[in-house]
Amino acid sequence: MSNLNQFIQSLPNTELALKLGVYENSIHFAHDTWVFMIQGSEQDYLIAAGPYASKFEGDAFVSNQIQAVKAPLSHHNGKVLRELFPFTKPIPVLQAERSFGLGDRLGIAGPGHLRVFKEYDAYPILAQQSIRELNLTNRTYSDVLDAASFAVFKEGYHDGFGADGDHLKKPEDIEYALGLGFTMITLDCSDHIRNDISNMSAKEVDENCTLSGVLKERYLNKNFEIEGMSVTFDEEELKRNVLVYGKAIEFAASIYQTYFIEKKANANFEISIDETATPTTPTQHFFVANELTLKGVKLDTMAPRFCGEFQKGVDYIGDVKQFEEELKIHAAIARKFGYKLSIHSGSDKFSIFSLVGKYTKGHFHVKTAGTNWLEAMRAVAASNPSLYRAIHKYALSMFPEAQKFYHVTTDLNKIPNIDTLKDEELVNLFKQNDARQLIHITYGFILNHQNEQGEFVFKNKLYQLWRENASVYSDMLYEHIGKHLQLLYQGFLV
Repeated sequence: MSNLNQFIQSLPNTELALKLGVYENSIHFAHDTWVFMIQGSEQDYLIAAGPYASKFEGDAFVSNQIQAVKAPLSHHNGKVLRELFPFTKPIPVLQAERSFGLGDRLGIAGPGHLRVFKEYDAYPILAQQSIRELNLTNRTYSDVLDAASFAVFKEGYHDGFGADGDHLKKPEDIEYALGLGFTMITLDCSDHIRNDISNMSAKEVDENCTLSGVLKERYLNKNFEIEGMSVTFDEEELKRNVLVYGKAIEFAASIYQTYFIEKKANANFEISIDETATPTTPTQHFFVANELTLKGVKLDTMAPRFCGEFQKGVDYIGDVKQFEEELKIHAAIARKFGYKLSIHSGSDKFSIFSLVGKYTKGHFHVKTAGTNWLEAMRAVAASNPSLYRAIHKYALSMFPEAQKFYHVTTDLNKIPNIDTLKDEELVNLFKQNDARQLIHITYGFILNHQNEQGEFVFKNKLYQLWRENASVYSDMLYEHIGKHLQLLYQGFLV
């Protein structure tokens, strides 16, 4: 089948199909089969024509004596697409110098994201969700993976992308993500990290920890030189490290040995120790990395808890100079042990991105999530002010409940009274930190809000609006996520 245009002209309802439009970048050919995506009035769908078309589920038809299928964007058809076109299947990407996580909670951000990554050499991790996010959005890892695959097919993006089972804590969740083909697991060790040790006196620490001879020999009276900087341990500090991280290290090692050792899984392994009450000191970072290395664990990235505040959807809060000094040695420790530094809650941390680029020497992994949702809601404020007003007021009512899931310092009193704002002023709320965090952490409540009849109050209206204003959302993401990458690259492109 050599003449695609002739085939398209022969399709049933050709006039409508052409009017709605074939996504030009989605036209692909493999195994003597054409597959492309068409924009429908309410949803997109695939057209497959040729010998391989029968593998797709959908409405079969014959056009110009060619077997074809009109296929919905279902999980089954996503699996077929990944089989037929390998570029739609995620790959491990953390071995690359730069990678960037994109938590698309809605499944519609791919086109805007990919516009950015066609201009930068960082690998996008398009599929990145935590179990908490799945629960709050009523999505599955299959949904997340399929949205990424359909996006790269639609946009004709062939450079590779990753899929991250983010902040997973349980073996069954890890198995779930890996079984679907996710190519990165972020192991959240927070349940095994003790947050009470910093409040213990030296005497209490001594009473609760007896150091083995091996640990004393390994760390005490030693000076660990790392790129001209020193890491040293005294006995009390070493004991505190053991108490805080001992169980987390055992947990991470057991997960690695079960799922990752000798490349059991075709996936990258990251550990997160950032969900803690106190910042990770350089000695703590070194201790965790060294102990894991000695246990045979090969990390691709580690996420320490940096000084200051990495709150959701707002810029870095804290002493930038202190952050710079600590980042310098954290990055050096990561290099020593052969992994990349991972920056979690990286959304909108514009004041420190150039420092991250600089001190990691361009070898970094940065995670974002909520900022993509915020851009979607900014598109709502710009496109349908009355809908946004209703959502904003509902978010205010649900904020106390949403606050249980996130650490934020939002002051609702600082958010302007929405009834005093003109329609054209609503988008300016997304320049105000307290308003940003209000909308950021209430996303699950907004999407799941139902009336007495069990009908969604906002969800369907939102998705329809985003579909009708897809180019608006894409432009916003291109500019906003692009700013993240621009500042990161400024740090090392000198």
